[in-house]
Amino acid sequence: MGMFSEPVEVIRSADGMPLKLRWQGQEYIIGAEPMRWYERRKWWAEESRAERGHGSNLVDHEIWRVQARLNGQGPLFTFDLSHHLDSERWRMLCIHDAFRARSA
Repeated sequence: MGMFSEPVEVIRSADGMPLKLRWQGQEYIIGAEPMRWYERRKWWAEESRAERGHGSNLVDHEIWRVQARLNGQGPLFTFDLSHHLDSERWRMLCIHDAFRARSA
């Protein structure tokens, strides 16, 4: 599994579900229903305390595991993406082994 953080462009449906991603000049079409979970930022390391009434700001990253095909064809590859809710930025966090073996 390759872990890193690199910008990625994500095209989403009206309800926020990833449909396509563009990464390193290539387009990948989502080929299976994505999974989503949330991660908390390390506010305790960044601030002395959490402000009253700002609990929802502590959960600020959506993590999506998507399976996508290069140009919509061929095998599915699995990617983990981070979506920063405040900035709307997306980052590629992880590429799973099947992709690395193919690209090597």
